[in-house]
Amino acid sequence: MGPLPRVAEEAAVEGLRKKRFPQVVQVSDFFDPVQELKDRFARLIGAESGENVAVIPSVSYGLAAVTANTALGPGRNVVLMHEQFPANVYPWRRLAADRGGEIRVVAPEGDWRGQGWSEQVVDAIDSGTAAVAIGTVHWTDGTRYDLPAIKARAEEVGAALVLDGSQSVGAAPLDVSSLQPDALICAGYKWLLGPYSLSMAYFGPRYLTGRPVEETWIAREGSEDFRALVDYRDEYQPGAVRFDVGERSNFALVPALSASLGLLLEWGPEAITDYCRALFAEGLSTLEDWGVEIEEERWRSPHLFGLRLPPGASVERVKSAFEAHRVGVSYRGSSVRVSPNVYNTQDDVGAFLAALKEGLEL
Repeated sequence: MGPLPRVAEEAAVEGLRKKRFPQVVQVSDFFDPVQELKDRFARLIGAESGENVAVIPSVSYGLAAVTANTALGPGRNVVLMHEQFPANVYPWRRLAADRGGEIRVVAPEGDWRGQGWSEQVVDAIDSGTAAVAIGTVHWTDGTRYDLPAIKARAEEVGAALVLDGSQSVGAAPLDVSSLQPDALICAGYKWLLGPYSLSMAYFGPRYLTGRPVEETWIAREGSEDFRALVDYRDEYQPGAVRFDVGERSNFALVPALSASLGLLLEWGPEAITDYCRALFAEGLSTLEDWGVEIEEERWRSPHLFGLRLPPGASVERVKSAFEAHRVGVSYRGSSVRVSPNVYNTQDDVGAFLAALKEGLEL
């Protein structure tokens, strides 16, 4: 979970204060801040405009919209990754249970993943594949995938490429105009540095005219005219508005996430990646000298990477050392997950190394 920047906190508080005097809320407050948020997210991911962007409450909500508009049945399959985050698993399992079809899980061969894992995914895609649903990186250890190769193979067989960008968007570059995924769903509270319960989704042409999870009034043509809301209209507004969650115009959460995206656009994902890479450059060499296993650089995310401890090392002892030194890491699957960002310094890296050295009893 990423920290909430001060500018986001201030924007949220200011939005909450509006509710003290609801008469100051204007019709434009239901629309303009949301559009600004969508436009900022579109810029962050390289989309042409915010028209393809929806405001959603969670990744599972976005995946529910995707699976509701994905054709699956007997003889067809969905390709997932081994130990993928469950929000991008359960909706597909439900779809297969309801309509038939195979959930095809691709596990890496050997201890490390790298290029071989992406090649396995490409090999798993066949003429019966309806969708390939994976993360932009693996959530347990930041393993990077060859997304262009996976997209090319999916396109060959007419399969959708559905990405969960929660663990990289905001900290690493992603250009949807180049990659052209069919959907990109991204939690707001991680690398987007936003509040909880607000997420973003990008929908490509395959899903853009699909059926939404909810039938909201604000998604309809002419919804800006509150006097005419009882003149019911079945036509949706153009773009991904139909997929917006009900009460999407949250006067606290929307400005908070929008402020955080403004910061990320100012810093730039490329600069964040470069900073994180440089921050741990010497530290990673030290870890390797200690017998800690790390994915090779090409397939390792600078902002999110997993460590595998030397044989015989006590995970509990390492965990206790980190807690004693007040160093925050995560434990996901078989990896100790390290997640540096721009607010970390060389002093933090030094504290991390000192704690791990103590935990390894070196």
